Amino acid sequence: MKPVAIVTGASRGIGRGVASELARTHEVIATYRGRRDAAESLQAEIACDIFPCDVSSARDRAALIDHARKRFGRLDLLVNNAGMAPRERKDILEATEESFDELISVNLKGPHFLTQLAARWMVEQGSGRIVFVTSISSYTASVNRPEYCVSKAGLSMSVALWAARLAAQGIPVFEIRPGIIRTDMIAKVEDVYEERIAGGLLPQRRMGEPRDIAACVRSIAEGRLDYSTGQVLNVDGGFHLRTL
Repeated sequence: MKPVAIVTGASRGIGRGVASELARTHEVIATYRGRRDAAESLQAEIACDIFPCDVSSARDRAALIDHARKRFGRLDLLVNNAGMAPRERKDILEATEESFDELISVNLKGPHFLTQLAARWMVEQGSGRIVFVTSISSYTASVNRPEYCVSKAGLSMSVALWAARLAAQGIPVFEIRPGIIRTDMIAKVEDVYEERIAGGLLPQRRMGEPRDIAACVRSIAEGRLDYSTGQVLNVDGGFHLRTL
């Protein structure tokens, strides 16, 4: 039987790229929220299992793990990819508590507690790997979307906590920290980013693609990084480099 992977937020963007890559070797459970049409088109392309899941909902998280248990009986890889940007970018002086609560719930609380459910199962079965997709926003201050930055910074600490807790059980945990990736999330400001990249924002003068993240997940899924638990993998075209 093929190994089994859950990829959250897999109907579009980075998650879709990751699910497509993993489907070559894994049984994939691809979750989605709202866009069933996009999930069904993914299913038609790669023959994956699709499952509706709002990761901010405890009920949905439990239902997802229960579905995986009943459908496949094991879980080899969890890719915490689901996340959202603010519905409206606002300066930190104007940003609302409602938006803050929503992003913390989806981007931080959801993956943290989904990992708790998955980790208990992996400990029980004696194996597994866990990936969190965070963002350069975990350390880069964008004052027009503060709630996003705070949620991703918290998620980076969640990775460290889970890596430390699960190391002795032989379950490695990784953080993939994407930079500027061509997805729906940046569609409205894509031209601005392209102009800034051309002007030198990134040492590698191109925008990232979902396949760049998928290639990184592939290395983890194949066990090539198993002795590097807790590692932060910057997939950002060199954005994280400090140069003079």
